Amino acid sequence: MDQSKESYIKGRPVVTIFHNDQNLYTVLKIKVEETNENYSEKNAVVTGYFPRLHDEEQYTFYGTFQKHPKYGLQFVSTHFRKDLPKTKQGIIQYLSSELFKGIGKKTAESIVETLGENAISRILESPSLLDTVPKLPSEKAKLLYDKLVEHQGLEKVMVALNEYGFGPQLSMRIYQTYKEETLNMITANPYKLVEDVEGIGFGRADELGFKLGIQGNHPDRMKAACLYSLETDCLQEGHSFLYRDSFLSSVKKLLEENQQIEIQLEEIDRELLKLEEEGKIIAEENRVYIPSIFFSEKGLTKNIKRILAQRDDENEFPDSEFFIALGELEERLGIEYAPSQREAIQTALTSPMLILTGGPGTGKTTVIKGIVELYAQLHGCSLNPEDYTKEEPFPVILAAPTGRAAKRMSESTGLPAVTIHRLLGWNGMETFDYNEDNPIEGKLIIVDEMSMVDIWLAHHLFKALPEKIQVVLVGDEDQLPSVGPGQVLKDLLDSNKIPTVRLKDIYRQENGSSIIELAHHIKNGTIPTDLVVQKKDRSFITCTSAQMGDVIKQIVSLAAEKGFTKRDIQVLAPMYRGPAGIDKLNEILQELLNPVLDQKKRQLVYGDVTYRVGDKVLQLVNRPEDNVFNGDIGEIRAIFFAKENEERQDQLVVSFEGNEVIYTKQDLNQMTLAYCCSIHKSQGSEFPIVILPVVRSYYRMLRRNLIYTAVTRSKNKLILCGEEDAFKMAVMRTDDSLRNSSLKERLETTIQQEKERDKPLLSYEEKLMETDPMVGMENTTPFDFINE
Repeated sequence: MDQSKESYIKGRPVVTIFHNDQNLYTVLKIKVEETNENYSEKNAVVTGYFPRLHDEEQYTFYGTFQKHPKYGLQFVSTHFRKDLPKTKQGIIQYLSSELFKGIGKKTAESIVETLGENAISRILESPSLLDTVPKLPSEKAKLLYDKLVEHQGLEKVMVALNEYGFGPQLSMRIYQTYKEETLNMITANPYKLVEDVEGIGFGRADELGFKLGIQGNHPDRMKAACLYSLETDCLQEGHSFLYRDSFLSSVKKLLEENQQIEIQLEEIDRELLKLEEEGKIIAEENRVYIPSIFFSEKGLTKNIKRILAQRDDENEFPDSEFFIALGELEERLGIEYAPSQREAIQTALTSPMLILTGGPGTGKTTVIKGIVELYAQLHGCSLNPEDYTKEEPFPVILAAPTGRAAKRMSESTGLPAVTIHRLLGWNGMETFDYNEDNPIEGKLIIVDEMSMVDIWLAHHLFKALPEKIQVVLVGDEDQLPSVGPGQVLKDLLDSNKIPTVRLKDIYRQENGSSIIELAHHIKNGTIPTDLVVQKKDRSFITCTSAQMGDVIKQIVSLAAEKGFTKRDIQVLAPMYRGPAGIDKLNEILQELLNPVLDQKKRQLVYGDVTYRVGDKVLQLVNRPEDNVFNGDIGEIRAIFFAKENEERQDQLVVSFEGNEVIYTKQDLNQMTLAYCCSIHKSQGSEFPIVILPVVRSYYRMLRRNLIYTAVTRSKNKLILCGEEDAFKMAVMRTDDSLRNSSLKERLETTIQQEKERDKPLLSYEEKLMETDPMVGMENTTPFDFINE
């Protein structure tokens, strides 16, 4: 790139206004020494992605001046370089600065005397020249060279990556991954970027590979396509594995589409075998796995079998003792359990493991409370957490995959409940504080909303369970599966290896509720004859996709007039784009429920979204350090601008049920507006009023379990709006893209079968060695080999 034609600004840092250590986004003020732009101020604000810059050094920043709507004129830099001193005295001063520990002024003078005024460039090209400097110890020479490389390397990398078409943010991410080896790594194998750097897919790496002359059936290219396809298909579609033949075809299509060249399946298969040898994929029979998912399935299977095999005499009670205790509980609570509910409670208390499943209104919550109360009664223990100490922990653990589901659990039982992540002590990476070597402490664990738990989280939960713990898993098998890979609850049920009670009778028919009745129609794949008939708790408003925004606006306005708040009303939709999509509906509802009535209401723009004090927001990623998790809904309580705080950056304060969390502007990709949210994100929650748009434009997403999940989120009032035939189509369409999972099969497999199946795949030579040498030689004798 011809840098002489680029806009630049040169100067020394005066103050760093903001610096993010994670992605290196930086805002700094510099004293301007030179620029080729029409800019006459002494100082300038520069933004970009840099490491921490030193105020004693001069830098040249390349980019453009842009006017920020709030902060004024800024120089947005795409890349930069550190200017080397040009005079003899400048070089001596630079080499003897604090940047190079152990190099004093006399040593710096000796280096310049020996190597001349271009000493720095000469050392970078040939570090062995430092051996010619008198009295310079080898360890100091190495330190000097390493520091020069560190300070000069980033500039070269950023310039080179910019020429390859990478933006500054992605370039900095690449540099953080490989440091000074960046250029060597990507020129040797640009496809490593797919494995190592988040945000770089196969297409981007393939563009770079093409520029570097790596094309067609190059092994690195085929390996990268294999890894990318495997991870993308598994994580996006929820599969635990891919079938080998269809997987190879998918990789072949990807390779051929990108470069319009024919690739043979045998060539891809050969590279797949190499990836298996390297441990980057796992092949089992005709299946291909991501290693972490493979070992999660195996680990979960092993620990479930461990729990099922345990025997604990403390949990064996005569039927007479159980029924006496149950009768006392019924009398105390003023209820009478149905036969299936009694069966569930008794099985939970006398078996090592139970799955409790059923639709809305079937009494799952009532059974959970009964299990906890009777456990305490039969074991003679208190249900007051304050009666316990660290040495004697509370025996009952209540957990759920989301904060809202845990809160509902706590409200229904009167006992503390936590998210699974918090229970296991998640550190935000891929490890937990509690595991097989440091198990959690408890005697009974009940996990609600089990349909939301993916294979990875289930594995980590079960391997942290201690010996002699009783496990109760609660969930609705007809809801949507987990967002992550696997279908854990379904597989556990289908295996028939775990004691299970299915609650089918409907008990929660408060005031003749028709919402639960509709949910069970959907569950059974039928359409009620009164679908569009107005009910006191349910209605259907006919409208088109284009009319959806106005219709929902009118519905919410009427609800607000009746005293319902934005927390009471939840719009659920399956897709983000379009006139009836989540993004558009959020925009409409924000203006309705939280408008800007005067200039005093604070707001902050991030991308296409404007956040205001009072906005309802949804957390999109887990943030364990703040006890906030994916799917949690909060409210913006305050906005502070950069000039108002010591950190010199914009901040939002969001309250999640009283838990206040501070977000900087760079964190706002972790949240979105929540007046309307996806049905997937609503799992584990209930809302007083649910508004559910269903139109033909949602066709790709319309499935029975999606609509069922949305309808069952409604507690008191359900308003369906859209097209009747779209609703009927959704109910009749089951999930025709079932997930690939081998958990059920593993649970059904005996230990001996597992050992046989776990044998590593044999090479061609090993297969020959295993073959009986006498096969086909039954009628042959040694005399047949004697020459006549």
